[in-house]
Amino acid sequence: KEIKTTAQKTNAHELLIAISSATSTQMRSIIDKCKASGLPSKTIPGMGELINGKVTVSAIRDVAYRDLLGRDVVNLEEKEIGNYLKGQVILVTGAGGSIGSELCRQISRFQPERIILYERAESPLYDIELELKRNFSEVKVVPLLADIQDRQELEKTFRDHKPNVVFHAAAYKHVPMLEMQPWRAVENNIYGTLNVVEVAKQFNVPRFVFVSTDKAVRPTNVMGASKRVAEMLIQGQNDCKPMGIRYMIVRFGNVVGSVGSVVPLFKNQIKNGGPLTVTHPEVTRFFMTIPEACQLILQAGTMGNKNCVEIYILEMGTPIKIIDMARDLIKLSGFEPDVDIKIEYVGLRPGEKLYEELITHGEGIVSTKHDKIMVLRGEKVNMKLLNSRVEELIQLARNHDEKKIKTKLKEIVPEYTFN
Repeated sequence: KEIKTTAQKTNAHELLIAISSATSTQMRSIIDKCKASGLPSKTIPGMGELINGKVTVSAIRDVAYRDLLGRDVVNLEEKEIGNYLKGQVILVTGAGGSIGSELCRQISRFQPERIILYERAESPLYDIELELKRNFSEVKVVPLLADIQDRQELEKTFRDHKPNVVFHAAAYKHVPMLEMQPWRAVENNIYGTLNVVEVAKQFNVPRFVFVSTDKAVRPTNVMGASKRVAEMLIQGQNDCKPMGIRYMIVRFGNVVGSVGSVVPLFKNQIKNGGPLTVTHPEVTRFFMTIPEACQLILQAGTMGNKNCVEIYILEMGTPIKIIDMARDLIKLSGFEPDVDIKIEYVGLRPGEKLYEELITHGEGIVSTKHDKIMVLRGEKVNMKLLNSRVEELIQLARNHDEKKIKTKLKEIVPEYTFN
């Protein structure tokens, strides 16, 4: 409350917020008071963001939207995570993506013997390779410019490197784009996943973690339906996986700041003077930070059941209204909503719904030993029927038959709805 007068008395030039335990409400109040002082402000990130747990000058940054989420620090069972990562060979698909690259950073903390970066986009692959080699010199980093749709390439990788753990994060996720080209979702999210699962099984990989999404629940878009089919392919491994091998699925909502998410879009619109485009005044989404999501993925990896494939749900907190997020970002940028920067409603895009869910009908939810992770035991999958339908789906994708692809997805995932 006294920051303005204190800053004037001390002739301060800048304000530094070092209150990592602040709730979202407290953080909003602090930021408002800093803004009222007329001085620039920065923050020290919360412990969840600091890979090695150390605050350095380079860690100090501008206040960002993720600071307003006010989520608690994740308590990791470091020993258990270390038990399955330390000294092991870890393979991450989609290693250059938002989630994939952060997974690589978090995994490297636990001193694996080697980390295989499996990524088909060369620039992000190059960036994460350099970063890991700079920050984790004791870990052998192997960058592979490779595609999960290439079965031969996958087999060679598994044969050469013999991974102990696979984190499958590679996926197309842009909802409107995949509505326009549904065959891409089938090729990458379904066929690609089928390849990774089958090759992992072929080489008896002890632990397999699939990164999924809340959009797989009662999907209203191709992206969500494709991820649900991918989940089913992994769940179907119950009856055919070798004993002692753990497959698990981790499902969560949006991550703040990921490529293609709403936060970077809003920031660009603010930079250009507006307007900010919001689809609907009532639209809500679950949000968590990228580091938090990845820490919980690693934690879920300790829980895999040897007897069945389980879906782990990350505790996403309260859904956030996108209109509130837009107003917060405008204020964070030093402007007034609807005065300096306008907000426009543009209507829901193809495949979008007003709110997301994390659980679908028939999935029994059970708590786990970790307060931020729940487990679902889904329905049994008829793999013979699923495989034949997926084969048909892949053929339809090769023919770029949009209508038949959606119809076949509906056949596989009855709860999927489309226009």
